Amino acid sequence: MYKSNITIKILYLIAGLYIFTALACYVIAPDKTKEGNTQVNELSFAPMGFSCNAIFISERESNNFSAYLNGKDKVEKIIPFVKILSKEKEGIKLKHIRTLEGKTILFDTIFVSNRELGISSSSSWNNWSKVHIRKLKYPFGADVFGRCVFSRVAIGARISLTVGFLAAMLSIIIGVSLGIVAGYYGGIADKIVMYLVNTIWSIPTLLLVFAIVMAIGRGVQVIYIAVGLTLWVEVARLVRAQVFSLREMNFVEAAKNLGYSNTRILIHHILPMLTGPVLVMVSNNFATAIILEAGLSYLGFGVQPPMPSWGNMLNENYGYVTAGYYSPALIPALAIVILILTVNLIGNEWRDRSDVRLKET
Repeated sequence: MYKSNITIKILYLIAGLYIFTALACYVIAPDKTKEGNTQVNELSFAPMGFSCNAIFISERESNNFSAYLNGKDKVEKIIPFVKILSKEKEGIKLKHIRTLEGKTILFDTIFVSNRELGISSSSSWNNWSKVHIRKLKYPFGADVFGRCVFSRVAIGARISLTVGFLAAMLSIIIGVSLGIVAGYYGGIADKIVMYLVNTIWSIPTLLLVFAIVMAIGRGVQVIYIAVGLTLWVEVARLVRAQVFSLREMNFVEAAKNLGYSNTRILIHHILPMLTGPVLVMVSNNFATAIILEAGLSYLGFGVQPPMPSWGNMLNENYGYVTAGYYSPALIPALAIVILILTVNLIGNEWRDRSDVRLKET
C-alpha cells in the first residue's frame, strides 16, 4: 500500500525546505559572514529568539552575487548595546551589554571613541559611513562563542547535503558500473568484482572511511570521496543480482538476435530496468553519507572548524547541555534526525512504487 498523498507531500515539502536552506543559506541566515563565524562574546549562550542592537565597526559592504553564495567578509568588531546614551564630538556613550545570564541582561556604560569607530573627529553623526547599526538576531540562540546557531545550522545544511549528494552519486556510479559488468558478463569479471566487494565489506565502514581520511587528508572534498568509496559495495551487489536475472529475459535475447552490441543492450535496455532499485540505493546512501559525515566531524576527522557542520556543532556544544544550554546542541541534532527520517521515508516510497507486486495489489 502506498502512503497517503498528504504524507508524501509533507515529506517532499520537508526535503524541499532542506534543499532551499542549503542553496539560500547566506540569504536567510542572520549572520551573513563566511561560515557564520561572527563571534560576539558578550552574547554567549543567548536564549532562543534573543535580539539586540549592535554597532558593526569597519564592515565592508558586499552586495554582489558572490556574497549571497559564499557569505560576506567578517567584520572587525561588534559592540552590542541596549541604547545610545549620548552622541559626543569625541565619540558615543552606550548602554553596553556586558553579558547574559539566561534571559537577564547585565550591562555597563562604555564610551566608544571616534578612533575605535574608524572616523575623524570632525565628522558629523550622519556622515559616519563606517558605523553600521543593525539588529543582531538569534532565532535559535547563540553558542558558547556567541555565534548564531540558526546561521550555522543553515550553512551546515549546505555542507551536509553536498557531502551526502556527492558521496551518493559517487557510490552509485562505481556500484552500477561494476555491478552491471559483473552481472552481464559473469566469469572472470564477476569474480574480480565480487572479490573487491567481499574485501571492502569485510572492513567496518567507519574504520575504512577513517583510513581513507587519514591517508588523503581532512576536508569536505576528502569526506565525500572517502564515503563514496565505501558505500558502492551494496549497490554493486544489488545491480549484479538484478542483471543476472535480466540478461536471461527474452528482450535481451531479441536484442542480441537483432545484432545490437553489448554496450547498447546494457545502456538502452538493461540500465533503464534498474531505475527503481537504484533510486532506493541513492536515498539509502545519501542518508548514510550524511550520518558518516556528521560522525566524522563530531570526532574531529571531518569538516574542520570554523566551517560549520552539524557534527562539529554537536562536538562543540554537547558538554553544555547539562548546564541548561540546549539549543546549540539540540538544533543540529534535530536537523540530522529529521533529514535522515525524511530521506529514508522517501526512499521507502520510491521502493513501493517500483515494486510490481505492490502495484498488482
